[in-house]
Amino acid sequence: MSGAVGSEEPVHFTQVSVVSLFACAAQLAVSSVLAQMWGRKCSGADRAVLVWAVYDALVHITLEGPFVYISLVGTVATSDNVLAELWKEYGKADRRWLHSDPTIVSLEMLTVFVDGFLALLLIHAIVHDKHYRHFVQITLCVCELYGGWMTFCPDWLLGSPSLNTSSWLHLWVYLVFFNGVWVLVPGVLLWQSWRDLRRSHHCLKKHSEPGFVMERCCSSSSCSASSGSPAPTPAPKSFFSPVPRSVNSVTMVDVSKWSLFNLMSAQEIATIRQACVFGTSANEAIFTTHDNEVYVFGLNCSNCLGTGDSQSSIVPKKLDSLSGKKVVSLSYGSGPHVLLATEEGELYAWGHNGYSQLGNGATNQGAAPLLVSANLQNKRVVEVACGSHHSMVLTHDGEVFAWGYNNCGQVGSGSTANQPTPRRVSCCLQNKALVGIACGQTSSIAVSDNGEVYCWGYNGNGQLGLGNNGNQLTPCRVAALQGLCVLQIASGYAHTLALTDEGLLYSWGANTYGQLGTGSKSNQLSPVQVMADKERIVEVAACHSTHASAAKTQSGHVYMWGQCRGQSLILPHLTHFSCTDDVFACFASPSVMWRLLSIEHDGFLTVAQSLKKEFDSPETSDLKFSVDGKYIHVHKAVLKIRCEHFRSMFQSHWNEDMQEVIEIDQFSYPVYRSFLEFLYTDTVDLPPEDAIGLLDLATAYCENRLKRLCQHIIKRGITVDNAFSLLSAAVRYDAEDLEEFCFKFCVNHLTEVTQTSAFWQIDGNLLKEFIRRASRCGAFKN
Repeated sequence: MSGAVGSEEPVHFTQVSVVSLFACAAQLAVSSVLAQMWGRKCSGADRAVLVWAVYDALVHITLEGPFVYISLVGTVATSDNVLAELWKEYGKADRRWLHSDPTIVSLEMLTVFVDGFLALLLIHAIVHDKHYRHFVQITLCVCELYGGWMTFCPDWLLGSPSLNTSSWLHLWVYLVFFNGVWVLVPGVLLWQSWRDLRRSHHCLKKHSEPGFVMERCCSSSSCSASSGSPAPTPAPKSFFSPVPRSVNSVTMVDVSKWSLFNLMSAQEIATIRQACVFGTSANEAIFTTHDNEVYVFGLNCSNCLGTGDSQSSIVPKKLDSLSGKKVVSLSYGSGPHVLLATEEGELYAWGHNGYSQLGNGATNQGAAPLLVSANLQNKRVVEVACGSHHSMVLTHDGEVFAWGYNNCGQVGSGSTANQPTPRRVSCCLQNKALVGIACGQTSSIAVSDNGEVYCWGYNGNGQLGLGNNGNQLTPCRVAALQGLCVLQIASGYAHTLALTDEGLLYSWGANTYGQLGTGSKSNQLSPVQVMADKERIVEVAACHSTHASAAKTQSGHVYMWGQCRGQSLILPHLTHFSCTDDVFACFASPSVMWRLLSIEHDGFLTVAQSLKKEFDSPETSDLKFSVDGKYIHVHKAVLKIRCEHFRSMFQSHWNEDMQEVIEIDQFSYPVYRSFLEFLYTDTVDLPPEDAIGLLDLATAYCENRLKRLCQHIIKRGITVDNAFSLLSAAVRYDAEDLEEFCFKFCVNHLTEVTQTSAFWQIDGNLLKEFIRRASRCGAFKN
C-alpha cells in the first residue's frame, strides 16, 4: 500500500477537510431528526434502523449522485465545483476517485440508482410497517456489502497502489471508518432481519387469523351485516372523524322469534346466515344461507319478493339472479320495495315502483331484482336505506345518492319533483365525507365523518330537529347537536334517535306514542337528551315502519319505549331481552326487523360450546396456572392449538413444560383468566379498565385478534376522564386504530380533556405530540 512505507506524514486539516467532516455530521443529524419524526410509532430498534436508512439515502443521493455525474462528464480532478472539492479531499486517500476509474464509477452508479432507491423504500416500509420490509432490508445490505467488496478487493489484489495510508486522517477516518461503517451496519441489519424473520416464523399463523369483524347496524330501515372482510369505510377521513357510527352487534338473534319462520324445519333454519322480516304487516321475509344463496317467502305485495311473479309463497323460493352474491346491506320501503347491496358494491332493487323508487327511470313494478347502475358507474355501494317511497345509498367514497318520491324534498334535490334515477345529494354535503344514512317515512338523514347530522324532507312533526316545522328541500345541519359527535342514527316513522361517542342519546320529532322517551307525548322540534340517568348507551334502534324505540347499555341492559303492543310507553322501560332486535320481534307493530340479523342455532353442544363448558374445570384439566394465589384450570392441548406462545412453551423444552402448576406474576388474575377464557370461547368479558392490561398481554403474546377485541372494549368505555390515559396506553402498545380513536375523542372534547388530571400527568413527549397533531387539524382555532 502506498504510504505504508516510510514515516507517517503530519496531518494538516484544511478548510475542505473540516467542511467534509461537518457535512457528514450534518447529514447524520438530519437523519436522526427525520427518523424521530417519521418513526414516532416505531420501536427503538426500528428508529435506529430508520436513522441509518435516511443517512444512507442522503449520502447516496446528495454526495455519490453528483460524483457519478461529474465522473461521466469529466473527472473529479478537472472539476472545480463545491462537491468536486469534497471528493478531491477523499481522493487524497484513494486516487481512483479523482480520475473516473471505470470500476469505481460502475459501482457508484449501482449504489446511487439501486441502493438509493432501496434505502427510500426501506424507510417507507419501516414507517408504514409493510410486509416486505425485511426483503428490502436484506437486499439493500447485500448490495452495500457487494459494493464495498468490489471497491477494495481489486485494488488489494494489485497491492493497493491507489490507497494512501501515510496519515491517520486518510487511513483511519477516510478509508477505515467511512468504509467500515458501510460494512458493519449492513452486517448488523442482516442479523436483525434474520432474528425477526425467525421470530415471525412462530407468529405468522396467529397474525394471519381472520380479524374481528362485527355486524354493521346502521339505520332504522337500513339493515347491514359484516362480510368476511372488513366493510368498506367511506373516505376521506378528517382528524375529527369518529369511528364509523355503526354499532356492532355482538348478540345474535334467534330467527324463530318471528312467526314467519316457524314453518321451517330445524335443518332449514340451520342453513340461515342472515334474515330480515319486512312489509306493512311483517308478512314478507328474505334470508341468505351460508353458501350465499338468497331466499324469499311471504305475501309478495307489489312483487316485493322479487320472484318474477305476483304469487305469494309460504315456502322459501331462491332468487337465482342473486345466487352466490354476499349481501352486506338491505333495506325496505312501505310499498314495499327492496334495496340490496352486495359485497362487490352492486345495488339491486325490486318491488313497488310507482314513484321510480327502484331507480331505473320507470314506474312499473320490479318483479325481479334489477341491477341499478344509472349515475352509479364506478361507485361501490356500502349501505342502503329506504323511506316510504324513496331510496338512498351511501358509496365507499362517502357520497350519498337519493331518488324516488319527493313530495316533501326527501330526495334532497332542491325541488319537489320526483327523481327517477339516483342523484347525488350535494348542497352543503358537497365536500363532506358521509359515514351513515337513515330514512324516515318521508325524511332523510346523513351523518358525516366528524359526527355532524344533516336532515332534509318532511318536517311536520319536527323530525328534522331544526327547531321548526318547515320542510327542507336540501340538507340542513342539525345545529342543536353542535359540539357533539354522533356515531349512530336511527329513524322511526316520524322520529329520530342519535347516539354520540360519549354514549349519550338524543331524540326528536313525533311523540304521539311516547317514542321519544321524554316522559310526555309532546313533539320535540329540536334534539333532547333522554336516558340521562342511565349508564352509557352503546346502541339505539328504530324503524320507519313502526313507532317503537329501543336502546342497549354498556352492561347489556335493553330498554324499549314508544308504541309497544298497542301500549304507549313514554319512558324507557327495562326489559329482560339481550338485544334490541327482540324488542321489535315481540313488541313492535308490525313486528318487522330493523336490521339484517345474524342467526344463532340451538341444539346439541358444538365444539365451541363444549370448550367453553370445560374452561377452568378441575375434573378434566391437566395444567393449572397460579395467579395472585388463585388457580386457573386449563388443558395443554387446547392452549397449544389456540396460542403460538403456549405451543412454543410446551414443545420447546421450556421449564414450564414439565410443571403441573405454572406461576404467573406479570399479570393480574382477572386479566390472565380472561386471556385463557378467550382461548376457549373467542370472547372477552372485562371492564375497560382491565382491558388495558389484557391489551398489554395480547401484545406480548402476539395475539392480534385479542388486541382488536380489547380495543373494541376500550372504545366503548372511553370517557372524558380516561381518554388521555387510554391514548397513552394505545401508543405504548402500538394499537394504531385505538390510538386514532382516542385522539379524535380527545380533540372532539378538548376543553374537558385538558382539565383532567390524566392530561397533565402524561409523558411530556406524548403531550407535545398530541398538541402538535391537534394543532394541525385545527383544534385550537377560534
